[in-house]
Amino acid sequence: MSIQWKGVMPAVTTKFTADDKLDFDMFEVNVKAQLEAGVSGIILGGTLGEASTLLEEEKRELVRGTVGIVGGQVPIIMNIAEQTTRGAIAAANQAEKDGAKGLMMLPPMRYAASEYETVVYFSEVAKNTSLPIMVYNNPVDYKTEVTLDMFEEILKFDNIQAVKESTRDISNVTRIINRFGDRLKILSGVDTLALESILMGSDGWVSGLVDAFPKETVAIFNLAKAGRIDEALAIYRWFLPLLELDINAFLVQNIKLAEVATGLGTEYVRAPRLPLQGAEREKVLAIIAEGLRTRPTLPDYKNCNGQVLV
Repeated sequence: MSIQWKGVMPAVTTKFTADDKLDFDMFEVNVKAQLEAGVSGIILGGTLGEASTLLEEEKRELVRGTVGIVGGQVPIIMNIAEQTTRGAIAAANQAEKDGAKGLMMLPPMRYAASEYETVVYFSEVAKNTSLPIMVYNNPVDYKTEVTLDMFEEILKFDNIQAVKESTRDISNVTRIINRFGDRLKILSGVDTLALESILMGSDGWVSGLVDAFPKETVAIFNLAKAGRIDEALAIYRWFLPLLELDINAFLVQNIKLAEVATGLGTEYVRAPRLPLQGAEREKVLAIIAEGLRTRPTLPDYKNCNGQVLV
């Protein structure tokens, strides 16, 4: 299965049981809701997936289990966030063996690699896997920026195909298009800039709040791409207070609370994360409750102007 790198791709949360095991029953409920909404891929093991707390065998179980749930309907993309080049290559190869069809890849973790070191890191992984790669460019959170000049170097590898654009600089979408045209697909990685990014030409949206609100997220994307901007904007304006839960240090806990409210998840997180407490919890619950109270009725977003877009 080839990856088109377009549409909405949820960065799914990892579901846990009360005794801290992988909860595939609830995970299946969520993934099936994503598929029903019309997402174009499933991304595992990102920040929202609590990847840094997962054991290696759990990551393998997660990929294999998701492959079974999805049944080839959309590609499974595994996040690679490793401290060493050797570890990143091994993780990429393992993901491919377990059935992943693509990779989302961060620069080296912990060590602040130079531009040259970062280019070599991505290049070595690209040379050692046949899977297509989406570079996760998030200098705000991970302190390493993949510049356009660096992309010029790594795009020598055909399997580096996309970028999860999370620089928070909306004009960077235009810079990428001006420099690389269709060679580098762009997926917005910041929920609160998603519609703006789509209107500037992004091909897709890697979303967090889609985990709790899959239909609304896909509706915004499809309507915007169909030129039905006013309809997309109305949903986006309703959605923004919820989307802001994703640009927060407690984004995992926030989004899991939203999943509980929509029947698509549980609140269990893995320590050292703990469920929200006190005033912070009440604030998030109030935002979610208001979102549910004012939740819009969606148009037929799966068939915009007679063309199926998902």
